Amino acid sequence: MTRTLAALPGAARKLCLSRRNGEICTREAGHRGLHHRRGGRLLWDDLQADPPECAGAGTPAEAAPPLPDGYPGGRALCPVCWAFVDLEDGRLAPHDSWRGDESRGEADRRREWFNTVGW
Repeated sequence: MTRTLAALPGAARKLCLSRRNGEICTREAGHRGLHHRRGGRLLWDDLQADPPECAGAGTPAEAAPPLPDGYPGGRALCPVCWAFVDLEDGRLAPHDSWRGDESRGEADRRREWFNTVGW
């Protein structure tokens, strides 16, 4: 049975999340061997992985609409990696590609935002 990332305990934090061509490794964090995207034939090693810095930095953006509790706190949604990112002079600040939420609470708030505002 396949489960979505959101259904996993601790959400995406338990997965490797290395990327290649934007595809995320779906193996466990700290795994040995090649990175692998489940459901595809894509395999890669660390030298072939995308850099951690997101190519969306510097993109013009506006703050995302907030939920009633203020989330995401004036940050904008990066159209490349889907992270909520601080703004610098109307542009996305330099940031690493989104690699999963830091906590279950953050994952819940992020899910609520996407379900309320959409993408």
